[in-house]
Amino acid sequence: MPLTQEQLAEIEAQRASPRQTLRAVSEGMEKHLYTAQPVLDHGFVRAIDYMGDDSAIVQAARVSYGAGTKHVQNDEGLIRYLMRHWHSTPFEMCEVKLHIKLPVFVARQWIRHRTANVNEYSARYSILDREFYIPAPEHLAAQSTINNQGRGEVLQGEEAARVLALLKSDAAQMYDNYEAMLSQDGQQGLARELARMNLPMNIYTQWYWKTDLHNLFHFLRLRADSHAQYEIRVYAEAIAAMTADWVPLAFAAFEDYRMGGATLSSKAIDVLKRMLKGEEVTRETSGMSVGEWREFQAVIADPA
Repeated sequence: MPLTQEQLAEIEAQRASPRQTLRAVSEGMEKHLYTAQPVLDHGFVRAIDYMGDDSAIVQAARVSYGAGTKHVQNDEGLIRYLMRHWHSTPFEMCEVKLHIKLPVFVARQWIRHRTANVNEYSARYSILDREFYIPAPEHLAAQSTINNQGRGEVLQGEEAARVLALLKSDAAQMYDNYEAMLSQDGQQGLARELARMNLPMNIYTQWYWKTDLHNLFHFLRLRADSHAQYEIRVYAEAIAAMTADWVPLAFAAFEDYRMGGATLSSKAIDVLKRMLKGEEVTRETSGMSVGEWREFQAVIADPA
C-alpha cells in the first residue's frame, strides 16, 4: 500500500476542512490536493500545494510585455503566443509542490533536473522502510542491441524468473544486513548514516519537490516522452495528468508546441522548402549528417 492508514486519515481530515481564500484557485488542481496517485508498486505522487493558474500566466505576461501582446484577444491565444515564442517568464509565476515516493535509482535520475527545491527523507535520522521496487514481468527487458541506454526484448520464461528471484533475494538480504548493522537489542551497532550505504538502489525514498511551471514543462517534455525510462516516465505521466487539470490552457499549448511539435535546424528548413518545391533531396545533397538526416526523416515521415 503506498500510504498507511494513518496517512490516509490525515489526508481525509485535510480535505474535509477547506478554508476560504482570496488567492487564485484552480478547481482542477483542488481535486488533486493531498490525494496520492499510485505509481509503480509502492510509489505515489500527490500535490501538497500550488500557486497560480492559467490567469496568473496571462496577468504576468500583460504586465511584462504590455502593448507588445495586446493584439492577442483572449487568454488562450496569449498563452499559445507565449509558448510558441518561448517566452518562459510568465510560466514561472505558477508553482507546485509535490510529495513523491520513488525508488532511489529513479530519484538519482530525477535530481538531474536541478531547477527545483527538494527536501528528501533522511536515512541519517530515520530507518527506511522495507519496500523495494520489483518490476512487473512485462517490464523486465534485456539490454537493447541498438541503443546503449535503452531496453530491448522482454525477458521470457526461466530467464525472467531467474532475474526476478535475484532482485527479490538481493533486496531482502541487503535490508536484513542493514537492520543487523543498526544499533539495537543492546549491541552498539553502526550509525544510521553509515548503515544506509549498504541498501539497494531499488529501495523507496520520499521527497517534497517544488518547481515552477516553466521548469515542470521542461521535466515533462523529457520524462513523459516515449523514449524516457519507464520507471520515471510513469511518474511524469501522473504529474502531467495533474498539470492538465491545474492549467488546462497552458498544458494544451505545451502539448501542441513542445510534446507534439518539433524543432528544425536551418538546414532542415531549407531542405523542407526544397522538397515543397518538388526537388528530390537526398542525404548527400542535404548538407546534413547521417544522424541529422535520420532525425529529420522521422519528423516528416507519414505515420500511415
